[in-house]
Amino acid sequence: MNKENKQTFTIDGKQVEISTGKMAWQSAGAIFLTMGGTTLFAAVTVDNKDAQLDYFPLGVEYIEKMYARGVMSGSKYKKREGIPNDEAVIKAREVDHSIRSLFPKSFKRAVSVVLTVLSYDGENDPQALTILGTSLALMQSGVPFAGPCSSVIACVDENDNVVINPPAKNRDAFKAEFIISATDGKILSLEGWGKEVSEETMDAVLDKATAVISDTNKQQKEFISKVEKSLNINADDFDNKPVAEELLNAINEKYHNEVETALYIDGDKVGRNEKISELKHKISEEMNSGEVKYSDLDIHLGVEYIARKVVRQNILENNKRISGRKLEEIRPLEGEIDVIPVVHGSALFSRGLTQSLTIVTLASAGDALIIDEMEGESSKSFMHHYNMAGFASGEAGRYNYHPGRREIGHGTIGENALKNMIASTDDFPYTIRVVSEIMSSNGSTSMAATCAGSLALMAAGVPMKEPVAGIGVGLVTTDGNEDEYKLILDIEGMEDFYGDMDFKVCGTKNGITAIQYENKLQGVKVDVIKKAFRLAQTGRLHVLEAMNKVIDKSRDEVAENAPKVDFMQIEQDQIGELIGPGGKNIKELVLDSGKYGSNPADISVDQDGKISITAMNTEQMAFVKEAIGGMFKRASIGEEYDGIVDKVMNYGAFVDVSNSVSGLVHVSEIQEGFVKDATEILKPGQNVRVKVIKMEAGRTSFTMKGVEPVSYTHLRAHETKANLVCRLLLEKK
Repeated sequence: MNKENKQTFTIDGKQVEISTGKMAWQSAGAIFLTMGGTTLFAAVTVDNKDAQLDYFPLGVEYIEKMYARGVMSGSKYKKREGIPNDEAVIKAREVDHSIRSLFPKSFKRAVSVVLTVLSYDGENDPQALTILGTSLALMQSGVPFAGPCSSVIACVDENDNVVINPPAKNRDAFKAEFIISATDGKILSLEGWGKEVSEETMDAVLDKATAVISDTNKQQKEFISKVEKSLNINADDFDNKPVAEELLNAINEKYHNEVETALYIDGDKVGRNEKISELKHKISEEMNSGEVKYSDLDIHLGVEYIARKVVRQNILENNKRISGRKLEEIRPLEGEIDVIPVVHGSALFSRGLTQSLTIVTLASAGDALIIDEMEGESSKSFMHHYNMAGFASGEAGRYNYHPGRREIGHGTIGENALKNMIASTDDFPYTIRVVSEIMSSNGSTSMAATCAGSLALMAAGVPMKEPVAGIGVGLVTTDGNEDEYKLILDIEGMEDFYGDMDFKVCGTKNGITAIQYENKLQGVKVDVIKKAFRLAQTGRLHVLEAMNKVIDKSRDEVAENAPKVDFMQIEQDQIGELIGPGGKNIKELVLDSGKYGSNPADISVDQDGKISITAMNTEQMAFVKEAIGGMFKRASIGEEYDGIVDKVMNYGAFVDVSNSVSGLVHVSEIQEGFVKDATEILKPGQNVRVKVIKMEAGRTSFTMKGVEPVSYTHLRAHETKANLVCRLLLEKK
């Protein structure tokens, strides 16, 4: 049994209890973190041999248990948690981005990080503990990890003040929310959303976040100094070279010029990839003709390492990019709307060889996505989904129907970028789904999806406060001296692959709406990130200018085949009458509305009596509005109404005009001349037109004399009296 170690950290005034040694003894690292009533468990395991892969096999899982909040799953048929939802995937992905670059390139033993939320008090967000727990567990394990690192959730209030790790609830009220991880003074990962936040405000966010993180890292060092490492791994045995030095030297000396020629051929990405592939095959044949044999994987890694050096050296020394562009030059931009028929909105956006086709679908507010998660049940009325099939990059293989972490992550930045620029559901009560299909990929596909999403939303008639664009900024540093660097705007796929960061920023002309940043160094200095913000702003404004030539504001109306939305207002004391006992009236109305559209209408009523109606077409909207209006129609002397005979007596007939208006047509008012018995003229369910002649003591009297008679059909089977009037009006039209 291991000895338990405990320490209380103070993070910007909040107490976090850290402990290890009490449980999970077979893990290489096991850390329990408790903040208030929230507990997160971080476990690390490490394989005992290298994997024969061209990448570091790091796995990160973030798992939310329903029991953490003291509830069961909401499913009636399954009480066991399923696969992580998109939010959990994003949190795991952010941890991966924060730690992956802190391992040496030659370390290829599989490392697994599992983060489990054991309890959640509804106030202290477990995400604020993820990087801290991961960093401590990795350092405890003894793997070659360049920690410590920590993270904070940084929010911005209406006065541009930065708030660190605020309560989990009601964060949408803030102006921005970002999760930021860092070592001492170097940013590892930055992701989140904003409501047109300025670059100056982001400077303040970075400064405050890194100050808190540096203090937390000091506490980590103190704690880990008292904990025995689980594995005996010598970090000096690993470096940032993927294969043996002798192989790298041999490829560089003999094939350097051929590698450079293949990289800088005139042509597109496809031709370049073919040339590199041919060269790898040639090198493998020539270098394996003697006694020394190298695997195809070693040759592949060696050529890629030299190619990386060539691309980086040309940028740093000659300002020369793969495409021949200047460092701050953006690829050619093209945009088009209304590309696809039938759908409610569509746009095609291209930036060089990268291209996104984005489609917008509108549905009723009642079709919002219901999410049952650890934090509780919530609804989501705006979604952006990102898809990229193999054809986009010229690759063959099985089509994947399930989105991977990359697809979920790329969809999220577009969703974050657009969601706060769309009118609220109070003003535009629709559920909105935006789907970006990547048609061609050569870097920054998520930014193309964001641009296409903005165009498609405006084309669909979704009210947007401002158009939104996205741009990527890259970084290349001198190996061994990060103070020598170049920033490059609008990075292509190869520049992303060989570069040191992918800094994606979305926003309007007024400010930033989303950020997603990954780095391949052991962090990027804060002042470099600040400069990247300014370069991204320049690029964003350029892209917005091009987009505005396609469409610069939302259309006034939604597409003809899109659902229609309208509003009505009733008095608060009439809400119960509209809804009816157990919802009977409104359910009946919704059911009857299905006769006028492909689906029934969606009707919702606010506490103040505001009624939101979403109908499939104008006919259905007219039916619902007439029906509701008829329910609260008030009689007026001299007015004529269509009605239905309810009951007939010999002295007259009782006629319903609406649910709230009915009256008597006396036998003397049925027609000119003498009528002895009303039952000889009128029948229950008959459609009649009447005029109000008297209102006295709450009673209404009608006449049919001098009123043009109706010739409509009688009440249909299962049709409510209140709704018949609406149908009759529509049939008359």
